[in-house]
Amino acid sequence: MQYLLNASRLAFIAICSLATSHVHVRAQELNCQVSVMAPQVSNVEASVFDQLETDIMEFMNGRRWTQDEFTLEERIECSIQITISKAQTPVDFQGSIQVQASRPVYNSDYNAPMFMINDNDFNLSYTPGRMMQYSPDQFRDNLTSVLAFYAYLILGIDYDSFSFEGGTAMYMNAQTVVSNAQTLSNPPPGWSASDGRQSRYALVDNILSQTFRPLRRCYYDYHRRGLDVAYENPSQARKVISDAIIALRTVHRIRPASYNMQTFFLAKHRELVNLFGGTPEGERARILPVLKLIDPGNIESYDNGMG
Repeated sequence: MQYLLNASRLAFIAICSLATSHVHVRAQELNCQVSVMAPQVSNVEASVFDQLETDIMEFMNGRRWTQDEFTLEERIECSIQITISKAQTPVDFQGSIQVQASRPVYNSDYNAPMFMINDNDFNLSYTPGRMMQYSPDQFRDNLTSVLAFYAYLILGIDYDSFSFEGGTAMYMNAQTVVSNAQTLSNPPPGWSASDGRQSRYALVDNILSQTFRPLRRCYYDYHRRGLDVAYENPSQARKVISDAIIALRTVHRIRPASYNMQTFFLAKHRELVNLFGGTPEGERARILPVLKLIDPGNIESYDNGMG
């Protein structure tokens, strides 16, 4: 069943890439760009962080995360930026990780941003030259578990955008990563309910709950039924996107300022301004009050671009 759900994604990307390549090379699912910075750390050689950057890129891009077959053109574009703020020892670090992903829009050269996450609860241990190993059934270390969690989240959201709730299996895998971390007597920050509403625990727990089904529907309607058909009927596409955004009011009523909604609008608010900024007044009047209600952090951007 999961293969059938994901087939729509793979078929879509295959159509998009047909005109640009006749080479059919099998590849892993992710094309992840990685950046590691440590501007405040002076007691560790810079080469350590250069090697960490290389090892993370190989970890994300070099392993198979699903059973689906991807070609080079079908890989999901994503990025990870890690900022090391403190070196507790030469191999133990504290910092933050920012994760972003995008997906192509049919019949265009535009890649739509999908989400943006700023995770400030990120501790890691890293020794250059030691292989990074991840096991789906156990917690080996915090670095590979965090990376695996976000790999599954990237896949889940991408699959949700091509078939309604198509990413469920990926979210379940991400939830397993969370559960594995909770087997520790003292899990690192970000894995437990006690770590607050902006944790990895909360992120996947929310998205698998009934409350957040409108957000999952929004990912599908916004992209597959909206952006992907905009070349045929732009006004109808905007109507579908507006309906999907307006439906998020139910999530806002139950969980105002939720982490999941923040990650969505952090990526989408500029795109929404570009989509609706020059549209007829009636279209803007329909969506603008809703955006200002459910995404108050970007009110100024909406007023300036759509008011």
